[in-house]
Amino acid sequence: MTPRDAVDHLWMLAGCDPAALEQLHIEGDDPALPSVYRVGALAAATIGAAGLAAAECFRLRTGRAQRVGIDVRRALAAFRSERYLRVGDGAPPELRHPVTGFYATRDDRFIQLHANFAHHLKGIVDVLGCADDRDSVAAAIREWDGAALDDALASAGMCAALVRSPREWAASPQARAVADLPLFDIERIGDAPPQPIAAGDAARPLSGVRVLDLTRIIAGPVAGRTLAHHGADVLLINGPHLPNIAPLVIDNGRGKRSATLDLRDAAACEQLRALVRGADVFVQGYRPGALAARGFAPEALARMKPGIVCVSVCAYGHRGPWAARRGFDSLVQSASGIVWNESRAASSARDGRPFDAPRHLPCQALDHGTGYLAAFGAMVALARRATEGGSWHVRLSLAQTGRWLQTMGQIDDGLRTPDMTAADVADWIEETDSPFGVVRAIGPAERLDATPAFHARPPVPVGTHAARWDD
Repeated sequence: MTPRDAVDHLWMLAGCDPAALEQLHIEGDDPALPSVYRVGALAAATIGAAGLAAAECFRLRTGRAQRVGIDVRRALAAFRSERYLRVGDGAPPELRHPVTGFYATRDDRFIQLHANFAHHLKGIVDVLGCADDRDSVAAAIREWDGAALDDALASAGMCAALVRSPREWAASPQARAVADLPLFDIERIGDAPPQPIAAGDAARPLSGVRVLDLTRIIAGPVAGRTLAHHGADVLLINGPHLPNIAPLVIDNGRGKRSATLDLRDAAACEQLRALVRGADVFVQGYRPGALAARGFAPEALARMKPGIVCVSVCAYGHRGPWAARRGFDSLVQSASGIVWNESRAASSARDGRPFDAPRHLPCQALDHGTGYLAAFGAMVALARRATEGGSWHVRLSLAQTGRWLQTMGQIDDGLRTPDMTAADVADWIEETDSPFGVVRAIGPAERLDATPAFHARPPVPVGTHAARWDD
């Protein structure tokens, strides 16, 4: 599948006007990073579709069409934005705890642990009954069979994934549940009269659009960041007790304001309801059902604010036995056969032996792809609200995005492709003064002729702002 085929597919799935595709120009093709997968097509398609949706929002508001351009290599740089982030004169940020990674099990399988948060690390070592250093964890895991440990960690609510082959994944109940889902849903969930994308000045596609961003780490925050760099007023709401990863707060906080609300408290929930009544878009990355239990299900939000666009992002999909399972991009890659294929190709490139070292994709492609798809879906829903009315719910997951990537086909000798270095992306770096110091990070990859994407606000520490809309 080429990048153009992929964009056409997204546009068709969303029911958008095919004529708008004439405004999109794509440069480049796979392979552009060392991978057997068409990550360039995924990057260019998801970012390009989001850019084109922004252009369509602008056309609806002003009557002015514009050209949109996307380059595959630049899109892939955006898909690895956290890798190229620099703050001041500091070294590249450390994103992983030493215990995070792959381990060999007693039955010669591999399992991946995700231990970047302190409570996840503690939960893992409690299950294993060992110290919290890599050597102790490795020795303890050698006493377990892979599938048994995978089940034990999942039952304890921890973040792990057994490395499965594509065939093993396809036979699982969760894979069958994901296979029955579309790549994304854009569903009408309530009645409301048509209303403009936003009131007032339309200098940018989303000027005046208010977005509540209840997400952390990468996928959901990328969605909010994308809406921000097309002009939306994005208010990030984190729980003050919830952990974050500092470099990702910086990279994905560009363009946003940041507040905290503890939704375990009734008064904070009432504050959030007040914010909802002033919002256009509500993006959340909690596990399915978690916010609904506190009164913030999409249907409840639609009653609070008729015409709202809700966006829900999760790891493994909203159906199936793993719907509530904790997950991250790298874990979904391991569980769904992506790591298996990348690793086997790397081993075959050496001497034909079965792989003895697991290997991820060269970027967090499921996270970033899902994030841009979420922003795309939100803008499509805003356009539908303007023309048809209604309240809308956009649903996506990392596993659904991963399944789409796997359907794009593979590239012979794709692993021989040279990697992109910091020097290769230097022309795409933007510099911003911030409370953290000078931030150097990859700028928006989509190029809109009339309304260039940019971040109007620097990233700020979590909780810098009050939980209110600025009039």
